[in-house]
Amino acid sequence: MDLSLNEDQRQVLDFIDSLARPFAGVPLHDVSLALESADLDAQLLENGFLDVMAVEELGPVTAALVVEKLARLPFAVEAAASSFVRPLIDAELPRPLCLVEEGRVTGPVRFLRPGATIVVVGPSGVRSFTADDSMIAPAQEDTLYAYPVAFLTALPDRMATHEADPAQVLRAWRVAIAAEMAGLLGAALAATVTYVSERKQFGRPLATFQAMRHRLAEDQVMTNSVYWLALRAAGTGDPGDAALALLHAQDAAKRVCYDYHQFLGGMGMTLEHPLHLWTYRLKLLTAELGGRGEQGLAAATALWG
Repeated sequence: MDLSLNEDQRQVLDFIDSLARPFAGVPLHDVSLALESADLDAQLLENGFLDVMAVEELGPVTAALVVEKLARLPFAVEAAASSFVRPLIDAELPRPLCLVEEGRVTGPVRFLRPGATIVVVGPSGVRSFTADDSMIAPAQEDTLYAYPVAFLTALPDRMATHEADPAQVLRAWRVAIAAEMAGLLGAALAATVTYVSERKQFGRPLATFQAMRHRLAEDQVMTNSVYWLALRAAGTGDPGDAALALLHAQDAAKRVCYDYHQFLGGMGMTLEHPLHLWTYRLKLLTAELGGRGEQGLAAATALWG
């Protein structure tokens, strides 16, 4: 299997690096729980980076690479759903796109705001509607989400019905989350490695202590495997691969985020360090689509019926 990027993929990622460079750092003195940038979002849309899955020469693997790369930024971007799910439903759906499961609409919904497109996916099909103020309740200010979130208080009586296969939408949704979690895990690992390489104790950097190096090595193996499983699921289009990729991503996030906050000590429990911008997002994503239990069941069903 050739794991190297092709020339088109390298060019796309190089363009994103150039576009995202002004957004790669946390604004000075900003200690927000969540960061957003309308300018970054507009540039991504204008340059077509959220539509690469529909380009024959690029396809879903390149879309996964784009989502993973954007998830590493401190700014939260609604890229995963738009890149993977919107092309299956209607490429002209207004953004941001908010995905909810039929029967599970009471939890926090990422990027939910008036004007957002809510896509409800379930056994009865794929439906959508435009959110307005009457059906949105804001999250409490002290709620520890690193995404902009709100809550749906009601569903409209009438929604647009789409011809998309709900099973395929769920598969794409799983791949999208797995790719996003791969980027978040990579960014959290990089931030942790930088901190322990600079922070000294007993006259030497923390990263030189063997016990920490071993745990960081294990965390890197977990993070790398999330990345490759997400790309595999994107490439094969197999529901079992998608469920396994998200299952592993959610399991890895549970395991490694504990290490990262512990390695940063007291600094890891404050907003002065940007680690929370990735680990708190991961915490929310570990519960998406029913969490690890639902992914394990979906994987077993896909693999063995």
